Amino acid sequence: MGRVALVTGGSRGIGAAIAVALKDAGYTVAANYAGNDAAAEKFTAETGIKTYKWSVADYEACKAGAAKVEADLGPIDIVIANAGITRDAPFHKMTPQQWQEVIDTNLTGVFNTIHPIWPGMRERKFGRVVVISSVNGQKGQFAQVNYAATKAGDLGMIKSLAQEGARAGITANAVCPGYIATEMVMAVPEKVRESIIAQIPAGRLGEPEEIARCVAFLVSDDAGFINGSTISANGAQFFA
Repeated sequence: MGRVALVTGGSRGIGAAIAVALKDAGYTVAANYAGNDAAAEKFTAETGIKTYKWSVADYEACKAGAAKVEADLGPIDIVIANAGITRDAPFHKMTPQQWQEVIDTNLTGVFNTIHPIWPGMRERKFGRVVVISSVNGQKGQFAQVNYAATKAGDLGMIKSLAQEGARAGITANAVCPGYIATEMVMAVPEKVRESIIAQIPAGRLGEPEEIARCVAFLVSDDAGFINGSTISANGAQFFA
């Protein structure tokens, strides 16, 4: 078996594409998910990738989940922190609950995911961490103060982790997708989708597999000297 990779939010959308790409590249992959049992079962049936259910917002659940993955598959060498949620509202209408739920999953959830695995990476002198941020964490977005704050915070986290992990052979990088043709985006009204595409110079939505290829490169041996960096994959919508 190859190195073990954990992908959070890995049974659907971008996470599923990442999990499949890593499996195809020879890694042993575990896909975490939070609640959709039917989607997880379908994903495993179609790909053979094992799925594990826990909430990244819960530190103890992350710790126990990582231990279960390692007991089943071996030490986790690669972590893809992809799980995320939105609770959109203009700031003057945003509730403390909407703020906190997004913070708990998209920012604290990244800490919760990586922190229990980090000591093992340091001991083994190898690790790859990739956080899936967002173009909206780079440029901001109307009605997404909570989401943009978390995704910007994720970028600060990987820059700090890169400095701490470098001498232990650990890299920490981020990918900032633009608007991608996931179920969530394709479910919005066609007129809204057309207005989104109009803002993208490439003239189209991205594909989940295009983000997955960025991740597959960052976790490979070829990317060993790339650390603390961000790949922006947004069809020229925004330049960081």
